[in-house]
Order: sequence, then C-alpha cells, then structure tokens
Amino acid sequence: MSGPAPRARLNAREQWPVAVAVLPYLLLVLLAAVTVAEKHASGGLTFDLVLCAFAALWTLGMVTLRPAWRDNPAAMAVFFAVLMAIVAVLVVRDPWWGFFAPAGYVFAFRLFLWPWRLLAVAAMAVVAGTAQASTIAKTTLFGLIIYLAVVVANILPMWGLAWVIWRNGEQNDQREQALREAREANRRLEASLAENAGLHERLVAQAREAGIMDERQRMAREIHDTLAQGLTGIITQLQAADQAGEDAGEDAAEWRRHVTAATRLARESLTEARRSVHALRPEPLETARLSEALTGVAGRWSSLHGLAVEVTTTGTARPMDREVEVALLRTAQEALANVARHARATRVGVTLSYMENEVALDVRDDGCGFDPAKMTGERTETGGGFGLVAMRQRIEGLSGTLQVESEPGGGTGISACVPAAEASA
Repeated sequence: MSGPAPRARLNAREQWPVAVAVLPYLLLVLLAAVTVAEKHASGGLTFDLVLCAFAALWTLGMVTLRPAWRDNPAAMAVFFAVLMAIVAVLVVRDPWWGFFAPAGYVFAFRLFLWPWRLLAVAAMAVVAGTAQASTIAKTTLFGLIIYLAVVVANILPMWGLAWVIWRNGEQNDQREQALREAREANRRLEASLAENAGLHERLVAQAREAGIMDERQRMAREIHDTLAQGLTGIITQLQAADQAGEDAGEDAAEWRRHVTAATRLARESLTEARRSVHALRPEPLETARLSEALTGVAGRWSSLHGLAVEVTTTGTARPMDREVEVALLRTAQEALANVARHARATRVGVTLSYMENEVALDVRDDGCGFDPAKMTGERTETGGGFGLVAMRQRIEGLSGTLQVESEPGGGTGISACVPAAEASA
C-alpha cells in the first residue's frame, strides 16, 4: 500500500462532513432495528447485535476518534478488512445488511489512494453483490454465473467512479502544481524586477556621473585650448610691449604692434570661449575645410610670433566628421602653442595627410626638444602640462593614436592619427 496520502488528494485528516461522519452509525442503527424487528421471535438476535455493536465501536475507535490514523495506510487497511469481515458475516446471516454498502464505499474512497482504492471498492462490491444475490442458488452453474454477474455489475460502476475521481485528483494536482510554479515564477520575476530597478538606478547615477565627468573634461580641454592659449599669448605680447616701451631703441610702432596683437588675441579668445560653452565648431572651421583652417591658424601664429610655418596637405582633401576636424585642429593649435612657449625653434612644419581610412596630422619643429621618458603625471620637466593630456584625450576618444617624438636638442614631432570618418550629408 502507498505511503501517507497527500491532503490535496485524500483529505483524510480534514474535518469530515457531518453526513459522512454520521452515515456509518446511522446505517448500523437502522439495520440493527430491522434485525430486531425481523428476528425478535427467532434465535440468533444477540449475535447479530453484538456484531453490530462491535462494528460501531471499531469504527469509533479506529476512525472517528483518531483522525491522525486516517493517514496511516496499514492501520486503515486493518480497519477496513475487519469492518468488511463483520459486514460480510452479517450479510450472510441477513441480506438486508447489504444496505451498509454506502458507508463501505465512503470509507473506500476516503481512506485509500489509487490503485488500492480499487481493491477496497471491489471488496465492498462483493459484499453488496452477495446480499443482492442471496436468493439465487449458487450450487448450480447457472446460479453461480448469475451471482458472479451481480458482483461484476456492482464492481464495474464503482471502479469507473474510482477512476473518474482519481483522474480528477490528478488534474487538480497538476493545476495546483502549475499554480505553485506560477506563483514561484511571479515571485522570482518580482525579485528580478526589483533588482533590475535597483540596477537601473545605479546605472542612471553612473551615467549621470560619467556625463558630468565627460563634460568637465570637455570644458577643461576647451578652456585650455582657447582661454589658456589666448591668455598666454596676451601675456607674451604685453610683456614684449612693456619691454619695447622700456627700451629706448624701440619705436612706438613696435610697441603698438604688440598691443594690437594682444587685443586681437583677447577678442579671439573671448569668441572661442563663448563658442566652447555652446559646444560650437571652432571659428576657423565654420567656413573652411580642415586643411584651409590649418593654413589660417598657422598664418596667424606666424604673424604673432614672427616664425614661418610650412603647411602641407597630402591626399585628397574632403570634409570630415565634426569631431575629427575639431580634434585635429585643436591638436595643431596646442602643438604650435607649445612650440612658441618652449621650443625656441627656427623652423616649423605642419602636415595634414588624407589617407583612405585615416587622417594624420604631423607638427614638427627643430627646437630644443625634451626627453619624453622624464614625463611625470600630467607635467614634464620641460614644461609640458595639461596640453599633451588634452591632445591625447581628444585623439584617443576618437579611437585614434597620438605619438610624441622628441629628444634634447633634436626638436619635437607630434603625430596624431584618427579614423577618417567622413561628414554625413
């Protein structure tokens, strides 16, 4: 026999309905009353009443007063076997005891699981069929066949009912399992949604911080490439003007040239600063291609510092993406600013090379140079500061490369190479 029955399928420990709990005792009382009425004048009444009382006490002690035993297959098997034996004896003595069958069937369906339920139902059906065939002589073959037919007629419908109940129980179990799995899936989904919400908040916060950091770096680069360079040039021109004013050998025209250059630098720096705040293209790129803008920047630098710059363009010039042109223009401006501040050069060359998949910018001078190996942090011993860092950030931000070649007394070469992303229509 199978193990303890699951409550979802057997419900043996649950409170039995009153009708189910009372039915066995009600039938025993009624059948006992019929027995007294039928056999009060004949013998054997005491034995029948003793069996009836024993059946009632047996049911009371094994099932009614001990709900926990209903989940014990062995105990219930003993209970049902003894009860069926008592009822079988009573049926053999008096056929009306076959009316106890409803109570037997209730016990069979309530206390046993599939397939043991079929055996219990068959036992009760045999007892009921015996009662129904009590008047048939079983000593002849015909009578025995009739008796067996009556028993089978009792067994088959009850087996069919047992199968229907078992099938419904299986379907209920499957539905409950599906509901449990759905609830578990919903619980996991809710947990995942909560986790995703937390992750989304963290990602948004990180993206906000990254955006703030990117904007700070952009503004730092723009300030360096516009205001810092412009102010440096203004200071240089004002110092030269001051020196020209103190030197008796200098005339007013030279002094005026330096002051005019300082004023022009201040205006250009203010314009570029405003354009940087609004993330606009540098003014040299507004109406000219990159090659033309580099020529203009080199020309203004030459007039300011009195040193000619040779600008060369190789390959077929074509419009590039805004970020590519801005990065290369700012790199050229920073490289020329470094030449003016540190190089003490006599020759400067700027080369823009348009290749099939890349655009390269080279700025070289024959100045004093420096030792790149001595670079520390964001500064170098020769004065290189945020400018090189800003150039590298711009170029590498476009998946490009920046190389610095220099040695003391051997000049400096800065080479920037970026993918040639052409401007869209």
